[in-house]
Amino acid sequence: MSVSPIEQLSVFNKDSKNVRLHRDRRTTASSSNGFLSIAVNDEPIDSLVQPVLIQGRARDALDLLPENSIQTVVTSPPYWSLRDYAVDQQIGCDEALADYLAEIVKTFDKVRRVLRADGTIWLNVGDAYTSGNRRYRAPDKKNRARAMSMRPLTPDGLKPKDLIGLPWRLAFVLQDAGWWLRSEIVWSKPNAHPESVRDRPTKAHETVFLLSKNQDYFYDVNAVRGPNGRRLRTTWEIPTEPRKQDNGVLDDHPAVMPATLAQRCVRMTSRPGDFVLDPYAGSGTTLLAAQGLGRRWVGIELKPAFIDLMQRRLENS
Repeated sequence: MSVSPIEQLSVFNKDSKNVRLHRDRRTTASSSNGFLSIAVNDEPIDSLVQPVLIQGRARDALDLLPENSIQTVVTSPPYWSLRDYAVDQQIGCDEALADYLAEIVKTFDKVRRVLRADGTIWLNVGDAYTSGNRRYRAPDKKNRARAMSMRPLTPDGLKPKDLIGLPWRLAFVLQDAGWWLRSEIVWSKPNAHPESVRDRPTKAHETVFLLSKNQDYFYDVNAVRGPNGRRLRTTWEIPTEPRKQDNGVLDDHPAVMPATLAQRCVRMTSRPGDFVLDPYAGSGTTLLAAQGLGRRWVGIELKPAFIDLMQRRLENS
């Protein structure tokens, strides 16, 4: 039986070999939340007119998007040496720190092509400690998702138990690659996850950077105000927002950006109708924030299971 191109969706199986599923995911979405779902081996998009979900590696998927089509990026790449997402071509699991940083720079070079001249990036990235060359991480009694069966070696020049300073290492290589580094945001977590360590304070914040493609860019200073109507400061107290499924268990993605954080970023650097991109879309928080604020979106995600998760969330929103 022949199947039209619209009814074909490219995805990857567990061995990362291409297979074709005869499903029209575009028609499963409601008319109010309709979006295009494709994969990296599909044809490039000539003109971006509707939200798009792409399954595949970010660096490859960005080639499908037209130039100068994205207004702002809100994203959080997989953190280095924190989780194994059990999918081929993932970053942050077991490669050297320099290779991890280089891969993100290469991906952001592709982002530059699709970003508008007045476009921006909000980049959330967490810090990490060296492993002391231990090749695994035992489960933390207070955070079992942190267990890993393999870990990268300690980077050259660092010592066991060193705090790496990873957010700033990434910021500096992106700055060297031509991006304007405009602001450092301290995301303070009043309900931070406990840690079992006893020789340092418990970590209760992450870093968010604002970068721009050019010196001048779109930024709505009045979109989000601080306490008492003041201009927004660089410390944002935003609780983490673990979500639960209908059956009451925690959702399928272990590292979820709070919707409040994504909404704040989207409001300040885009206008209604603009396209917002997340090249490491994960559970789809950025896409849902954009959709709820009257923006259109493009989401890219490597792991098929997370594509399914986003499909459900977007279609039910």
